[in-house]
Amino acid sequence: MDYKETIQYLYDALPVFHRIGKAAYKANLDNSILLDERFGRPHRKYKTVHVAGTNGKGSVSHIIASVLHAAGYKTGLYTSPHLFDFRERIKINGQEIPERDVIDFVEANRSFIEYLKPSFFEISSSMAFWFFGREQVDVAVIETGLGGRLDSTNIITPELCVITNIGFDHTEFLGDSLEKIASEKAGIIKPRVPVLIGEKHEQTTEVFAAKAGESGSPIFFAEDCLSVLSSENSPAGRQTFAFASLNKDLFEDDRFTASLDLEGKYQIKNAVTALTALAVLKRQSFEIDSKAEREGLANAALNTGLKGRWQILKRNPTVICDTGHNAHGLKHTMKQLKEQDYDRLYFVLGVVSDKDLDSIIPLLPEDACYFFTQASIPRAMDAAVLAERCTKAGLKGETVATVDEAVRKALGRASANDLIFIGGSTYVVSELRTKD
Repeated sequence: MDYKETIQYLYDALPVFHRIGKAAYKANLDNSILLDERFGRPHRKYKTVHVAGTNGKGSVSHIIASVLHAAGYKTGLYTSPHLFDFRERIKINGQEIPERDVIDFVEANRSFIEYLKPSFFEISSSMAFWFFGREQVDVAVIETGLGGRLDSTNIITPELCVITNIGFDHTEFLGDSLEKIASEKAGIIKPRVPVLIGEKHEQTTEVFAAKAGESGSPIFFAEDCLSVLSSENSPAGRQTFAFASLNKDLFEDDRFTASLDLEGKYQIKNAVTALTALAVLKRQSFEIDSKAEREGLANAALNTGLKGRWQILKRNPTVICDTGHNAHGLKHTMKQLKEQDYDRLYFVLGVVSDKDLDSIIPLLPEDACYFFTQASIPRAMDAAVLAERCTKAGLKGETVATVDEAVRKALGRASANDLIFIGGSTYVVSELRTKD
């Protein structure tokens, strides 16, 4: 098989959550443990950082990996889902796993894959652990999938557990309350391993504190350790933040500044979480100096290839895409969108069928002209259904069969001073023809 055939084989042979949803979910770690044993428990050969959360875990993982790389560590990074190419999920020092290694891994283990019938995510996680072990990374930043306790990645014992935040998403698997969702995410907390919580919430703080107490794990809350004094965007496409230390044991300087090459204003929370995580890692004997921190943050997207987070694709008209896909994340994105200057706003919108539209629709701008569409995956909500729900709520637009056609229509109507926003689902962004 060539690379394209190999990826198609994985899609055809294995249940894939981003395509079929619930049927691909495995509510246990049995397959992950068997796969881990087959490959000789490779994750034990290197240090790991485990990152979970409802939103922001991808950005936080990329920022941490960028700084570790800048500090001289050979750094693996495992994230999901991918936007354009499966290999985006598995990187070392920002370089994607070679196509040949993906082919060889699948061909060498095809009979076992067909015997075990793991999920797509289970085999992807195992491939990442195997690749990082073979390449002898120093440390790997591992992002969970949708959960925590039963996530395929939860066979590792990391140096640090990070939980970015808790919001309502994937409630059919994780629970219908913030406390239940927090309890599932808290399942990544390991005995005596430090845990960092990115955002405090009255309904979840005690859940995390109780789990950390049971595990004998030191617990930190990022917003109790670091505060943001100011932030501003530069013409060069960066954000500059001024921080004040609230925890003298973690941060030597009372005040310091840092820039980040990610323009979404919601990234300020992720920067606080990532910087605090790095401070905790330094307590774990990681050697990370201030120069590496500055360089790693300033080049986080550049160093890791992160895309799709408030990414400006072009100007005149301005075209922006963002992978935010639930109410907890979209509220920040929509706030920033409403702050933009434009003559007219065009919105290419698609969602997946399991999203809570009742919580999402009130966040959407009323002044936009919408192109209601759907990604080419079975989980996508039918564009006509999406259009009907949004139209009843007073939003105006038209139904378009494909993302590509919707974007072309928006570009055809927009003038130089207009803005086109593309989002609502990671899979809508993943179908954009441009990758840059």
